[in-house]
Order: sequence, then C-alpha cells, then structure tokens
Amino acid sequence: MKHNYVPPLIPFIVLGLLWKFVTSAKLWTAYILPPPERVWETFLIMIQNGQLVEHAALSLMRVFIGFSCAFLLAAFLVTLSLLLPFFRKMNHGLLVFIQHIPPLSLIPLLVLWFGIGETPKFLIIILATFFPIYLNMEDGLLRADPKLLEVGKTLGFSQRETLWKIRLPLALPTIVTGMRIGMGYSLRSIIGAEMIAADRGLGYFILDAQTMSRSDKVIVGILAIGLIGFFLDGLFSLFSYVLFPYERRNS
Repeated sequence: MKHNYVPPLIPFIVLGLLWKFVTSAKLWTAYILPPPERVWETFLIMIQNGQLVEHAALSLMRVFIGFSCAFLLAAFLVTLSLLLPFFRKMNHGLLVFIQHIPPLSLIPLLVLWFGIGETPKFLIIILATFFPIYLNMEDGLLRADPKLLEVGKTLGFSQRETLWKIRLPLALPTIVTGMRIGMGYSLRSIIGAEMIAADRGLGYFILDAQTMSRSDKVIVGILAIGLIGFFLDGLFSLFSYVLFPYERRNS
C-alpha cells in the first residue's frame, strides 16, 4: 500500500519564504527581525571564527554528561523498584513531589551551594532529564505481557532473569522513547541554565548577543540549538529504525 509522501523540507522552505517576505515588507525593523541573508552571513562568520562551534561543543558536552548520569540513575532506581517492590512504594511520593518542581527554579540554590561551575548545570540537566526516562522505563518494564511472565515462571526464571530476558526486550521501544524525550529536555534545560549561570555555552551566547542588541546572533544561536536537536533526534530515530524493524511497517 502506497503512502502519500510529503518532502520534509517543505515546511522549512515555507517558513523561510515567510521570513523573507516579512523582512522585505518591513513589517518589523531589521533591528528586531533581521533578514535571512544577514543571519546567514552572521552564521558563516561565527562558524569561521570558531565562536559558535566552541559554545555549541561545550553545551553538547554538558548535555551528554548530564543525560548519561540521568539515564544511569533512572536505570538503577527502576531496577531496584522491580526487584524490591517496597522500594518503589516508599519513594513514589518523593519522586512525584520532585517531578513537579521546575529544575530552573533550583538554580539560585544550586549556585549558592556549588558556585557557578559545572556542577549546577549538570544537576539541572539531570533533574530535567531524569523523569521522562524514568517514567517511560518504569512503564515499559511493568507492562510486560503476563503470558510471557507466566512462561518465565514455568521455566524457573528468577526475578533477575525475568527482568533481563523478558521485561527488558519488551520495554526497549518505550525506553528509547523516554531517552528521546529526555534528550530534548536536556537541551532545553542547559540553555536555560547557561543563560543564568555561565560564561560559555549556547545559552550564554544568546544572552550575550541580546545584551549587545545583536538579534542576528540571537537567531543564529536559536537555529544552532534547533539543528543540534534535529541531529540528535535523528540519531534516535535511526537507532529505533535499526533496532525495531517492525516499526518500519507502522510508519
């Protein structure tokens, strides 16, 4: 059965043309909304002098470290919850409480406790990323097919064997979805943290451009974040495509 295919570049082209039309019609001044060609020129300059690459690389490093820590922490706690059910019941209320606290609201305290170094930024990323990964991982592992669990009992599987041989393979698509969402939260949180307590990174780059009234550099920073997010999300999509062949038939 053939599917109607819409080229993914069309929305970007439409937005670009709309942007060009708005600036050409002078609905806003170039100070507020610079034309695309000026932003492109600024983007090339920032690439050539290495400034944009330096800030982007530092933000990415922070994201990967914070994301990795959040994933390991989520995996550890979910494993404990499955092997020790009382642990899940005991900590459920605390996790729900922390889940609804915006991580950026903790920046003043984290800066007071740890200064303006890397530690507060990593903690912000971990707090923002942990719950999408944890909740999807927990949901996927707990929703295993009861019939397969019964088969595991018949074969004499221990709790650990059931986790690794039955629950985990079935939960992998949900876990990858949680990681995909968590990566987006990581990017959002680090940009916010860098705008408040940093002297390098894309968040700082955007805020510094705003203080200098360089709206073209602000847009360059925003586009850089979008491109990084687009690339990372594409990696997760590729991973899912390779790891879960049955999803190709449903796409």
